[in-house]
Amino acid sequence: MRRLAVHGALAVVAVAFLLPFGWLLVASVQPGAAMSAEVTGEVSLANFRDVLDADTVFRPMWNSFVLSGGTALLTVALAVLAAYPLSRFRTTFGRSFLYAVLFATGLPITAVMVPVYAMYSRIDLVDSTPATILFMSASSLPFAVWMMKNFMDNVPISLEEAAWTDGAGWLQSLWRIVLPLMVPGLAVVLIFTFVLQWGNFFVPFILLLSPEKQPASVTIYTFFTQYGAVAYGRLAAFSILYTAPVVLLYSALSKVLGGAFSLTGAVKG
Repeated sequence: MRRLAVHGALAVVAVAFLLPFGWLLVASVQPGAAMSAEVTGEVSLANFRDVLDADTVFRPMWNSFVLSGGTALLTVALAVLAAYPLSRFRTTFGRSFLYAVLFATGLPITAVMVPVYAMYSRIDLVDSTPATILFMSASSLPFAVWMMKNFMDNVPISLEEAAWTDGAGWLQSLWRIVLPLMVPGLAVVLIFTFVLQWGNFFVPFILLLSPEKQPASVTIYTFFTQYGAVAYGRLAAFSILYTAPVVLLYSALSKVLGGAFSLTGAVKG
């Protein structure tokens, strides 16, 4: 009975998550879809044709790739350099610093956007894509450092000590020994950061003013008119296209994500 209750609760949660996706699939192929989409025999790709243009999909998608990809790559690079001394060296304030990093992950982004916008306005960085990537990387860095440090702890330090004995520096041992052994961890942090920033609406909406620089998460406003009407069919089609790159990215790296740290045979007696 306990197992049946657990499976029943999981089934309810699964249905609650699957119903919105079902609505997206149904509404995206119905020309006159409303909020309560009904399964009918009428199927059309008109909604996809309406949204597949440069202003609605292609340019915003490219902007999303630039923002999310740039943020993910910069965050991973900085997280590796920050996590390495935390993982390899024991300091007096190491644990306190880690707790401070963990605390920073819980700060709401809305609490810092007003001073950040004021600072960006003062130094003329508003409506700048590179400056927006820098702030998005800074906001993603605390949790990335925390995850990267945990992954790096799983790499035996004895491998680096052997390299140091042969004359390698810390940068060489990091690049040639540690990073190749923690590729799954790098992939996890990269995908987590990319997906998190792919759906980031608030930061680009505040810091990027030009429509040609805004990502797809912001251009979703184009489906809402000033009178409150919503183009549900085109919104559903756009949502499917907007979600597809993340699904494809996860599928492409699923083997890496499913792997573990292959350290068998790395340490020999």
